[in-house]
Amino acid sequence: MTETHLDQAACAGCGVKLQTEDQSALGYVPKQALSRTPVICQRCFRIKNYNEVSGITLDQDDFLKLLSHVGTTRSLVVNIVDIFDFEGSLISGLPRFVGNNPVVLAVNKIDLLPKVTNYNKIVNWVQRQAKEFGLKVVEVVLCSAKQNMGFERVVEALDKHRDGRDIYVVGATNVGKSTLINRLIRDYSDLDAELTTSQYPGTTLDLVKIPLDDGTFVIDTPGIVYKHRLTELVSKRDLQKVMPDRPLKPLVFQLNEQQTLFFGSLARFDFVQGARQSFTFYVSNALNVHRTKLERADELYEEHNGEMLAPPAREELELLPKLVKHTVRIPKGKLYDVSISGLGWVKANSDAGADLVIHAPRGVKVAVRESMI
Repeated sequence: MTETHLDQAACAGCGVKLQTEDQSALGYVPKQALSRTPVICQRCFRIKNYNEVSGITLDQDDFLKLLSHVGTTRSLVVNIVDIFDFEGSLISGLPRFVGNNPVVLAVNKIDLLPKVTNYNKIVNWVQRQAKEFGLKVVEVVLCSAKQNMGFERVVEALDKHRDGRDIYVVGATNVGKSTLINRLIRDYSDLDAELTTSQYPGTTLDLVKIPLDDGTFVIDTPGIVYKHRLTELVSKRDLQKVMPDRPLKPLVFQLNEQQTLFFGSLARFDFVQGARQSFTFYVSNALNVHRTKLERADELYEEHNGEMLAPPAREELELLPKLVKHTVRIPKGKLYDVSISGLGWVKANSDAGADLVIHAPRGVKVAVRESMI
């Protein structure tokens, strides 16, 4: 095939329109591969030859259009979420679209939790959070794609709830969706079988259907990009500092009211009012944390952002949205966390209550929840 014939050409594997310009978009095929017969996109090539699924991403509107079809099918939905950014990685609207199909919640990155964590308590916490979110799940399974922990339990859960259904795998970007699909292909699929596609009305995107040995399919949905996650906003270099790659070592600070903590220049925590108490911060240990008095905080930020208060460096800070204030009241009588999507969370260790102000880049999600740990 020549480039002149590319306009009408579709991938022989998944049916998506072929293109040679954008490696990160669906249908990409290297120019030198156009002479092959049949011509398949790079994504299908990598699935067939390397058992590897690449991450294609969508914005929320396109993703929800794509998802709107799922409720009319007889499927098992596997929703992968990130325990480090639980609220940020939940798919808003998912309960509306799954219909009566069962949902397995696969909670990834549990290797990041402190080593003394009680996993049964985490499962119970996730079940309560999912219920509050309106998502009815048949099972919660904890796993770690990176450490290859818990995948046997994920596969067992799918066997238990599948009952001859296709499996839809959904998740935000950076939650480990591709790793899970690779594992499902390895366990269930004859890779020599030809990849097929299913086109859905209302969207130009094709979902990739990976045939399983029993005649059903794993359906790979594109990752959804949520701009409310700090991890989507920072540079690749700073992403390595923001996203932990080993178990978290909680940072505990005894604070009086009118004290401030900076997390580089990415976020700021003001303890405005309340009894002296301790707060535990679950953030990447690569982050620089700086403590000061609230009355000095604005001046300190103006003088030292992007330098002493880093990451990010000053030139990259200019590319981020400006910090905005979130007034947060921690109620008395119960232990709560405040999560900053993509950065981590802080636990108020006292049930005495507190008035806080969280400063985070505009659009980044800040939420109060029952304490996870």
